[in-house]
Amino acid sequence: MEERKKGITKLQIDNDRVMVHNWRLAPGAETGWHRHEYDYVVIPLMTGKLLLETRSGDNSADLEKGRPYFRNAGVEHNTVNSNDFEFTFVEVELK
Repeated sequence: MEERKKGITKLQIDNDRVMVHNWRLAPGAETGWHRHEYDYVVIPLMTGKLLLETRSGDNSADLEKGRPYFRNAGVEHNTVNSNDFEFTFVEVELK
């Protein structure tokens, strides 16, 4: 199996209340397996699909530009860009 490219993340804010990352995933790139220690909000900067790999199975997520979604702390997954174009989103973790 071919190894996936890693996404690029830029930490934009890290203070006592929030962490804000800007993610850029090339086609087929992944975030890498991780566990969210805080509740978080994702704001897609474009419309497209992401593959969410979890220990209990994979899910496809249809995301719409500017339409945020919320998840509770404890989520463990790997996010993969399943589009044929770069996909970008902002992730805000609430400390």
